[in-house]
Amino acid sequence: MAAHKGRRLRKGAATTAAAALAVAALSASQAPGATGAPDTLQTSAGQSSPVPDVPADANATGNSPYYTDLPPLNSPLPSPSSTNGTPVSRGEGEAGIPATVLDAYQKAEAELRTSKPGCNLPWQLLAAIGKVESGQARGGRVRADGTTISPIIGPQLDGNGFALIKDTDHGVYDGNSSYDQAIGPMQFIPSTWAWAGRDGNGDGKADPNNVYDAALAAGHYLCRNGWDLSTERDLRSAILSYNNSTDYLDLVLSWVDYYRKGTHSVADGTGGIPGHRSDDGLPRTSMPATPGTVSPKPSKPGKPSKPAQPSPDPGKPGSPSPEPTPPAGTPTPSDTVDHLVSPDLDGTELSATAGDAFERRISARAVTKDGKSVAKVRVRFTITGDTGATFTGGERVATIATDAKGTALAPQLLAGEQAGTFKVTGTVVGHAAKGVGYTATVTPRPADKLVRTSDTALTCTPGGEFAGQVQVKATYKGAPAAKVGATATLIKSAANPSANIVGPYFKDANGQPVRTLTGLTTDADGVVTLPKLYADLFSGTYLLRVTTPGGGSVTVELKVSVLATASAGPSPSASADPSPSASAGS
Repeated sequence: MAAHKGRRLRKGAATTAAAALAVAALSASQAPGATGAPDTLQTSAGQSSPVPDVPADANATGNSPYYTDLPPLNSPLPSPSSTNGTPVSRGEGEAGIPATVLDAYQKAEAELRTSKPGCNLPWQLLAAIGKVESGQARGGRVRADGTTISPIIGPQLDGNGFALIKDTDHGVYDGNSSYDQAIGPMQFIPSTWAWAGRDGNGDGKADPNNVYDAALAAGHYLCRNGWDLSTERDLRSAILSYNNSTDYLDLVLSWVDYYRKGTHSVADGTGGIPGHRSDDGLPRTSMPATPGTVSPKPSKPGKPSKPAQPSPDPGKPGSPSPEPTPPAGTPTPSDTVDHLVSPDLDGTELSATAGDAFERRISARAVTKDGKSVAKVRVRFTITGDTGATFTGGERVATIATDAKGTALAPQLLAGEQAGTFKVTGTVVGHAAKGVGYTATVTPRPADKLVRTSDTALTCTPGGEFAGQVQVKATYKGAPAAKVGATATLIKSAANPSANIVGPYFKDANGQPVRTLTGLTTDADGVVTLPKLYADLFSGTYLLRVTTPGGGSVTVELKVSVLATASAGPSPSASADPSPSASAGS
């Protein structure tokens, strides 16, 4: 304990300075212009720093204990050599990160750079959290696929010196059917992993004890809410949402700054394990002396891991203060909830055009059996369906705490590009109570007018290929209509829009004739160019009709004749009702 206090004595100045350096480095390297806020909080050094917006219920770890060892005072300096642009240092041992663990962090950064480029997640942030949470998976004690050699399990969160979080996973992840425990190298609690879990190593499952899965999940968790981690406010918000402690914030930022100055990989299993914890001095009757040395209760042979939902929790912005921990055995607010009710829509249909935001926001109110509202209850809203709809921030799950009136207001819904219906369900986290459900509809993007971009006549000889391709432009209320779906059909006649069985045709992927094309989409200028057209052996005048949702339609004449030439001329009227000849010589 004395050693622990000794290391903490220099924390005030060291971590405050490191925090400033880390934010400056992140901002300079990724996006200029850090943001601040007039509100302040007190750091462990007693100095003021901006208060970020922390999601009202967000906490990846359940505020579980973490390693408190600080980086060496003499941070590593980068050497002239580098790997993939990353400076390499062979100096301080603390700069060495186990090879598989480092690879997991860097792969997670690469995936987020593609899926959420506006987040600007640096792998050094994942490394800093991994160092603080598990000592880089206990010095890199992982197998080749990234799975820890033995599970890393935190203390049970039973309210005795820690938060009170009753069991949410039936012991599937942590082996504890009474209380939750943080799990894996990034120390997710089961209720968070249930929606934040990701498959980072491509084995088809999301395992919190796999460093690739855990690192990718942590990256998505830190990138929710549309946060840009190159800005000071969002970086602090993200870290505090992982563990709501200013000491934790300062410590993580210190390690971010340290790792940015130079790191190198070391062999798996040879990394150092920190020696000091945030719970030093507390009884450890239900936890290991060193995190990660207790294995969960064995599950039934062959029982697969509980599948993770594909999206992390966007949360809800707010500025909460930690709530006092209730004594063990005291009912939580969630325990008193009998069911959720839908207080806001009153039967109003949820509908939006593809790519637009839904005007109405959904909510759920938590009530007891006698109808009394219950505050401070976590309600999880989950989107199911294949339309691509998400909440603001690009996520499909949002966990929101009810307010003083017992109401949890979900983030705004954003329609995807696929038309159709989807559902949003609201459930109480960690407690069996009747939930609520909503159905929403995504309507296609519309275009009310279609025109050809050229008046060149389209002609072809029997058995030949049309020289030009049909191109049309879609507009909606006079403006170019981008991303609008279109259908092209070789129709029988102006009065009969069913597909013809003879005459010009498109080719499918196998070179076979097709006379109806779906899945066409206009570009940013509202233009769509159809594939090449071919003629069979029947001469005549034929019609091609292109339509879009919203009423857009244009009909184009196609002439097949032995006299056809490649010369351009005005296009004949598209209003005719031709009857194709059955003779190839007409």
